[in-house]
Amino acid sequence: MKIKSIGVFCGSSIGAREIYSQEAEKLGKLMAEEKIKLIFGGGKVGLMGVIANSIMAKGGKAIGVMPTALLEKEVGHDGLNEMIVVDNMSTRKNKINDLSDAFIAMPGGFGTLDEVMEVLTYFQLGWSEKPVGFLNVDGYYDHLIKFLDHIMEEKFMKYEHRHNVIVESDPKKLLQAMMNFKPIAIDEKWIAKLKEKKTY
Repeated sequence: MKIKSIGVFCGSSIGAREIYSQEAEKLGKLMAEEKIKLIFGGGKVGLMGVIANSIMAKGGKAIGVMPTALLEKEVGHDGLNEMIVVDNMSTRKNKINDLSDAFIAMPGGFGTLDEVMEVLTYFQLGWSEKPVGFLNVDGYYDHLIKFLDHIMEEKFMKYEHRHNVIVESDPKKLLQAMMNFKPIAIDEKWIAKLKEKKTY
């Protein structure tokens, strides 16, 4: 599929190891080379700042989306192609969703997990078919991926939903996998079966 913009979720910290910043820089350069716009939280600090600076240094475009309250704390990046100021975090997530053709979660904390799980939920509900990928830098997301397998094994997630999640440790392979992404079709009959059994 043709991807013109990617919503990237990542930490407002650079993390404990230099490799996180190194891989963020690689991803930014690759996106610039592929003429893919960065849509992100708009911060100048942490991995957010690293990827934004990387993509713009290569002539790429970066669009930030930030709530007024955070902008006032002077963490907003002032060198972006565009900064969209919104009222709150929910509006921020919706705007990033609207502007993005796909999503990538780099290493991050609660905010990153909140953002990526929301777009995965949209995919599960059939409200989106935008690719969602994890850049699993040096095994950062290994425990989370294992937990997703556990959820599936315990039958709180269907096989198709689990395997529509893209996981790669290399930025180039991740972008390629997202461009070649074809979602596994979901059998919607399971909803009717749930209603029949009244298990909800």
